Amino acid sequence: MTKAPPAFLYDCDTGIDDAMTLLYLASLVQAGEATLVGVGTVHGNVHPLTGALNTLRVLEAAGIKAGEPGEDGGQSVPVAVGADRPMAQDVHYAVDWHGTDGLGNTHLPEPAGRPVAEPAAAQIVRLARAMPGELTLLATGPLTNLGAALLLDAELPSLVREVVVMGGAFDHPGNITTHAEANIWHDPEAADLVFAADWPVVLVPLDATHPSAVHDEWLDRLAAHGTPVARFAARILDFYIDAYTPTLRRRGAVIHDALAAMLAVDPDLGEYAHRPVRVELRGELTRGTTVWDARSLPAEDTRRPVKVAVGSDVAAFQERLLASLQSFES
Repeated sequence: MTKAPPAFLYDCDTGIDDAMTLLYLASLVQAGEATLVGVGTVHGNVHPLTGALNTLRVLEAAGIKAGEPGEDGGQSVPVAVGADRPMAQDVHYAVDWHGTDGLGNTHLPEPAGRPVAEPAAAQIVRLARAMPGELTLLATGPLTNLGAALLLDAELPSLVREVVVMGGAFDHPGNITTHAEANIWHDPEAADLVFAADWPVVLVPLDATHPSAVHDEWLDRLAAHGTPVARFAARILDFYIDAYTPTLRRRGAVIHDALAAMLAVDPDLGEYAHRPVRVELRGELTRGTTVWDARSLPAEDTRRPVKVAVGSDVAAFQERLLASLQSFES
């Protein structure tokens, strides 16, 4: 019996690394190796409406029909606008890293498609109920939509196959404060709801993503490929490379979100620890920090352990991601 390809519902804040991830997922869809049943956007890198329009731009560039079905009907990936602010703090955007438009200040034309009317949290619940046990919920932005969906439907954890989150930092410094990673810091309350729920969670933190940074040779191979999608990817990466180079101390970028997507597809590429995870909600200097008990004899915990990626096969990740960006026809 042939195994069905994984079905993804992608929740993101479409900036540059989210865009790379959309292209990776689109390459799997085009190859018949995955289905993308929907995308929801959230505050984070940009406003969620901007993120939704960016999502439509990226999917359309990859040849994937998205947004509200047109007059001709047909299959289309719904792109839903989600929460425009966190649950318990002010909203912040990452324009220094992704540009004011979220795609490296490329200011691309309006997409052909439009977002659907259904809110992203409601879309999560609807699709999970329509496909019980089938959905992989991939989240690479703040977790506000997932937290809201948990509050909308108490049975949601039993309906989702797996939740894969890019976020957090444990033995790695934070990237927005000394200890906190951006996706978790943007909505700590929602993140803690997600880690407290009784569903299988894979967490891909900075500990795993930062060592996967791409540098000169990889970037040059992408730029030299010359197909429209490769040129599109190289163009929006330019801004991200300029933002990242001072941190990396050489030309390069960390495409965090794509590693989470790839580990969702092929878990064997990662190395993991299994620990319950909590989010610091009150610390003056540590709010938004992900916390685990890494002692050799951890305390008993009522929370379900999270599968935390602590490393990956970096060479395989980089080659597969590059191949996916080069796979689209000229």
